[in-house]
Amino acid sequence: MQNSLLILLITSFIFFACNNDDDTDDNSSNCSAETLISSNLYADAPDDQLSINSLEIIDNCLKINFSASGCDGNSWEVKLIDSTVLLESNPPQRNLRLSLKNEEACLAFINKELTFDISSLKVSGNSVQLNITNTDKDILYQY
Repeated sequence: MQNSLLILLITSFIFFACNNDDDTDDNSSNCSAETLISSNLYADAPDDQLSINSLEIIDNCLKINFSASGCDGNSWEVKLIDSTVLLESNPPQRNLRLSLKNEEACLAFINKELTFDISSLKVSGNSVQLNITNTDKDILYQY
């Protein structure tokens, strides 16, 4: 009986000691997608018509609200792609493009909002200007 109780006690201790419920992990991302860094994708990824309505940075996520024609937008393939070129200015600048592959043939105008992890776009210093080339909007990423 004592051996069983001792084994149960040890097993419980190991289980609870190894359980990690820490939701404040700084390395975790709450963004819905990664930002791709590729000069080839930047040049060659699909470029279907879209309209960027707004940009907002929340922590290390770039929230993009955009619209395009379609049926419901569920089949859209959307990517945020960095050109790999760093423009030397103050602050430094990076060019990005929101790529949309849209094969929906409906006439509805769909509005979507996605977040992209932009932490990989950091450069030396504490900020970088993000130029979204398929819109006249840009945004300063401070970290």
